[in-house]
Amino acid sequence: MGEATYTPRMKSLYETEIRDALSKKFSYKSVMQVPKLEKIVLNMGIGKAVDDRKKVDAAFQDLTLIAGQRPIVTRARKSIAGFKLREGMAIGAKVTLRQDRMYEFLDRMVTIALPRLKDFRGLKGNSFDGRGNYALGIKEHIVFPEIDYDKVDEILGLDIVVCTTAQTNDEAYELLKGFNFPFRN
Repeated sequence: MGEATYTPRMKSLYETEIRDALSKKFSYKSVMQVPKLEKIVLNMGIGKAVDDRKKVDAAFQDLTLIAGQRPIVTRARKSIAGFKLREGMAIGAKVTLRQDRMYEFLDRMVTIALPRLKDFRGLKGNSFDGRGNYALGIKEHIVFPEIDYDKVDEILGLDIVVCTTAQTNDEAYELLKGFNFPFRN
């Protein structure tokens, strides 16, 4: 007997519904023209890392739990005396998600994390960059279910950039709307 393969819920949603809906709406000639998700980049910048190296380690551990893969430590490119920053100093962590991990993260973000945000009224529809990428920031990384609230020393912010193959903001908006992104009207 063959091994059962697992397909993330959001990936199958894209393949069964979203792709066809986008193809009809924008009347693409080829399936390859239909926009799709390329990657999701998660970034945590820790401004207080200048004083305490442990804060970067804590952010690194939390980002590993959220993403499900090991992030890289971001370092300062140049020294800035006013911020007590030295070149090469660790100031954050980032991770790029692709393929199945990307779809799994997207599912958790849309169904669990975003509804948990305080005073959440929906995502802004104007955070597109003109090339089909969408950026959003979360002030509290503890909204993700993987983070144990009791073990967190400090609440950190998290930048999320969703990169798509869409050519315009409208195409990207429709793609993300298909993935149930809670946009404001």
